[in-house]
Amino acid sequence: SSGAVEIYSAKGYGKGDYRSRGDSMLAYFDCFSGVAGDMVLGAMLDAGLPLNYLERQLNRFSLRGYKLVKKTERRGVIGGINLQVAVRGRVGDGGYKDICRMIKKSVLNENTKKISLNIFEILAHAEAHVHRTSIDHAHFHEVGAADSIVDIVGAAIGFDYFKFDGIYASPLPVTRGWVRCEHGRMPVPAPATLEILKGVPLTASPVKAEIVTPTGAAILKAVTREFGGNPIREIKKIGYGHGDNNYKIIPNSLRLIIGEGERLFVIEANIDDMNPQIYEYLIERLIENGALDVTVRDVLMKKRRPGAQVQILCSEGLVERLVHIILRETTSIGVRYYPVSRGILEREIKTVKTKYGNVRIKIAKLGGEVLNISPEYEDCKKLARDKKIPLKEIYNLCLKSII
Repeated sequence: SSGAVEIYSAKGYGKGDYRSRGDSMLAYFDCFSGVAGDMVLGAMLDAGLPLNYLERQLNRFSLRGYKLVKKTERRGVIGGINLQVAVRGRVGDGGYKDICRMIKKSVLNENTKKISLNIFEILAHAEAHVHRTSIDHAHFHEVGAADSIVDIVGAAIGFDYFKFDGIYASPLPVTRGWVRCEHGRMPVPAPATLEILKGVPLTASPVKAEIVTPTGAAILKAVTREFGGNPIREIKKIGYGHGDNNYKIIPNSLRLIIGEGERLFVIEANIDDMNPQIYEYLIERLIENGALDVTVRDVLMKKRRPGAQVQILCSEGLVERLVHIILRETTSIGVRYYPVSRGILEREIKTVKTKYGNVRIKIAKLGGEVLNISPEYEDCKKLARDKKIPLKEIYNLCLKSII
């Protein structure tokens, strides 16, 4: 098929607004030395989670008989936080149902409860499989201890505090060795840990010790969108959470990187039975709801019927909302969407003065070199109408003012 392609771009008038339209605040856990529950909490504290806030929120949970001890330490030459949970005894019998009951009856907020329950459900399924029992009879051993419960609920509090738009992690390192637990000596990774790691990308580690614990693995599996490369484009904060060991080979630390990044998706719908007048309204609705670009193009569909393809570029968090708009506002009965990458120029907005009024100018740069200069069309159009002069005259005046 062939035909005109019309592209409608979302506006952004301020430098920050334009560049961050598709940006999200992301977290990336760099697990170069494994992951444990206390390391997750330590990294969060080092990245800005206030200790007093964590303590206040944990007090809304009925668990008692523990104290948080925050220590600033070094592993090798890297400074960070080692958070220890000093406890007196256990909580109940460490049963899954008992812990879930405690969480549900607490006055923690709903999001924190949801994250906590998701983590414990992952652990319960792993324990149930290892011991060949049902999830309702799953018994947490080391995880049933108060310190592990605090690690899990505390991590959920931290995730709720930061409200990340997306959480990512590196592949998790696995190694050989032995660990002593309630059942005696166990191979590393421990059976429950190995069960949790199903479907998680792994990498080898030279350390012969338990560097990925069941608690740490379950926390990341519950919240991580993807295990792989770092999607962060601009780093804002870095936090280090230290474990209790001092390995000679690598630092016993977990690195949390927080920053801006984008994970973009393309949504597509092919339509051959809709009144074409509806497209203008559809485009407005999609852009109002955060679409970065909307493209409508002519296509030749099955049975050789001419139709239109609507293509939307948006951030990951808006996919569901924009899909609903397409399905509600058009005659499409289904859409497809998939992740994409993009390269963009640095953009800056300046206001120039002309004899007819002010106009915003968009300047696109690459490494400081100006590649494109474009007057804001809506500003030029308004002045042309108000002053009753040709639009191209306003446009040319703007270019002369900036060059």
